[in-house]
Amino acid sequence: MTAAPMLRQRWAGLAPREKLWVAVAGALLALGLVWLIAIGPALATLRNAETQRRAVDAQLQQMRSLQAQAQALQGQPKQSHEDAVRLLELSVRERLGTTGRTLIAGDRVTVTLTGAAPDAVALWLTQARVNARALPNEAHLTRNPAGRWDGTVVLTLPPR
Repeated sequence: MTAAPMLRQRWAGLAPREKLWVAVAGALLALGLVWLIAIGPALATLRNAETQRRAVDAQLQQMRSLQAQAQALQGQPKQSHEDAVRLLELSVRERLGTTGRTLIAGDRVTVTLTGAAPDAVALWLTQARVNARALPNEAHLTRNPAGRWDGTVVLTLPPR
């Protein structure tokens, strides 16, 4: 005997009150499944939508800012290697003072930091990137007990 005829026979043998309780239990089970599969996840998505929208808007603003910076850098006239070296050395003197020393080898410049203030390093890197068009290649920095940076930063200058 297959399962379907056995179930029909069992159903027919139930009292009307038992049939009602089985139908109610089935309906509750179906309702619970619908909630778990369709309604619950949709409500969770709606609850999180505003937070996700704000995060995506913030990312969009950041990307637009980076795009504007990139376009500004692309719009600048070509710069000679000598100008880049001069501007990089000037930025080291202005922003890092005696805490930074430069060693130039072709298109690579190694800047050694000794007790440089974190804010000064951040400003110097920005100025080196924008003015001298130097790109950071490597950085080996450690924070000393005074909260300042020690180490080296290797930059690549525009080719000759």
